[in-house]
Amino acid sequence: MRRAALLILLVAFVLLLGYLFYVARQIEAQSTTDDARAADVIIVMGAAEYRGHPSPVLQARLNHALVLYLKGMAPYILTTGGAGGDPQFTEGDVGREYLTRHGVPANAILTENQGATTSESLEAAARTMRRLNLHSCIVVSDGYHIYRVKRFLQAHNIVVYGSPRPHAGSPDSTELHWLYFKQAIGFALWQLGIEV
Repeated sequence: MRRAALLILLVAFVLLLGYLFYVARQIEAQSTTDDARAADVIIVMGAAEYRGHPSPVLQARLNHALVLYLKGMAPYILTTGGAGGDPQFTEGDVGREYLTRHGVPANAILTENQGATTSESLEAAARTMRRLNLHSCIVVSDGYHIYRVKRFLQAHNIVVYGSPRPHAGSPDSTELHWLYFKQAIGFALWQLGIEV
């Protein structure tokens, strides 16, 4: 009996691991795919800010969203992210400030500044889109993040296009594979109803 239980656990573990590797491969494929096209809004996923200034990652995301906006891909940009280490500033507000300094009209920028996790930020972004009758979006983030974000918003009946921010140099492949696997875990947890 004990041996059968161990065998069942082992099979379940192998199946789970196989599923996570499968999702990680899907995330990897999505990470380099830019399928941006005309949409109602560009959503910029938050990243760290330092005393009111965007981190290099957040700045790269904002710059990419700015390029898409200037190309006329969407009439609005929605910045996301709550307070990180400094409660005085939020990622969403820092993004908004950065974009206005770079010529985006304030009335073209929507802000979600409460989310402490990807799920919380996307839940708020989806609510904002429903309230404003917006049905499609381009998501700007790091490539490894796009797959999970797209699936979350698609679950809210939103048409989603991904546009990963450009990277300076080539990232370490071991680190990238770990990020893909970590995102696969986050995706699996979200499917189980666990917010991450």
